[in-house]
Amino acid sequence: MKLPLQISWRNVEATEALENAIREKAEKLDTFYDKIMGCRVVVEAPHGHHRKGKQYKVRVDITVPGEELVVNKDPGRDETHEDLYVAIRDAFDAARRRLQDYVRQRRGQVKGHEIQRHARVLRLFPAQGYGFLQTPDGREIYFHRNALGGHASFDYLDVGTEVLYEEEEGKEGPQAVRVTVGKHHAPA
Repeated sequence: MKLPLQISWRNVEATEALENAIREKAEKLDTFYDKIMGCRVVVEAPHGHHRKGKQYKVRVDITVPGEELVVNKDPGRDETHEDLYVAIRDAFDAARRRLQDYVRQRRGQVKGHEIQRHARVLRLFPAQGYGFLQTPDGREIYFHRNALGGHASFDYLDVGTEVLYEEEEGKEGPQAVRVTVGKHHAPA
């Protein structure tokens, strides 16, 4: 970390043991990404009277190049957060996952969602278990019965059935994968 760790306490008495626990967790974040610029942690106990014990909130802000990663661990009804060490652990676990996602995204390892495309069934070969779709621009795309998802069954497909599909490059050209059947408002 380029900047020193900042810890804020709200309605909680800071102890050396708590500070050490937070420092250890923050230092461990550096092992997942060595370009962390700074980290701020806010530990908070609700004020006022509650029928049950206090449930602690822990917020972790991690500054990385071009972005601020914020994890605000609100306990909700999680009674385990009556233990401050558990609340700290959970917040830093969430921060680690968020940081790992950020690193994967920066490295280009995160796939975006495939684009679902519209088509109509053009030809079927039921005995062989495959067929062809026709896209709105007139292309023919191969599909296999195993590509059908959801409630679709190859035996109930008809020529002209509207489908949504995702496309991948197969051995012999483009092929449809994850084909779903239904009224998808395919363009004519």
